[in-house]
Amino acid sequence: MITLYLATSNPGKQREFQEAAHGMGITVACVPNFQQLPPCVEDGATFEENARKKAQHYSQFCGGWVFADDSGISVDALGGAPGVHSARFAGPGATDEANNAKLLDLLRLYTATGGRERRARYTCVIALAERGKVLAVTEGSATGVILPAPRGSGGFGYDPLFFYPPLGKTFAELGPGEKWVVSHRGIAFRRLVEWMRQAPVQHA
Repeated sequence: MITLYLATSNPGKQREFQEAAHGMGITVACVPNFQQLPPCVEDGATFEENARKKAQHYSQFCGGWVFADDSGISVDALGGAPGVHSARFAGPGATDEANNAKLLDLLRLYTATGGRERRARYTCVIALAERGKVLAVTEGSATGVILPAPRGSGGFGYDPLFFYPPLGKTFAELGPGEKWVVSHRGIAFRRLVEWMRQAPVQHA
């Protein structure tokens, strides 16, 4: 059994990664004493920069393989915003509800001025590191549309607003297994697992 240590305090991410790893021969555990460690400053301009920074930083405090993801949503009508600022779109410590409300407010303003483009893309970049050195980087994405009002009670983040046309549902309306197959985070994680299976050295 391979153990991966996840560098995040986000309970939604913890739950999704742990559920996904079940049955893959992988155990996902949180980096020990994560809340007591010096925080990583996420000031990168891209998802990859932030994922690399977090994985490198937290792998210095934990033996074995440490992975971190940086993810968010980019809306065409807003020039790609909120992008890397997705988690704090409505300000530091913002709740999912506050972030969603700000996104809808901005899109209503955009629509009132004649805009109609509500396409959006979820992106997830995962970096895997050991003792401060990045070993692998994987990426996944999912394309959808931002609805004018939330639907569904599952998921987290912008999931209630993110409508996925191939399934006719928002990510918040999908079951965990159904979402994992098509989500940005699921795609990035499966690519990471594939890299690990081909890697010359594995950690138990």
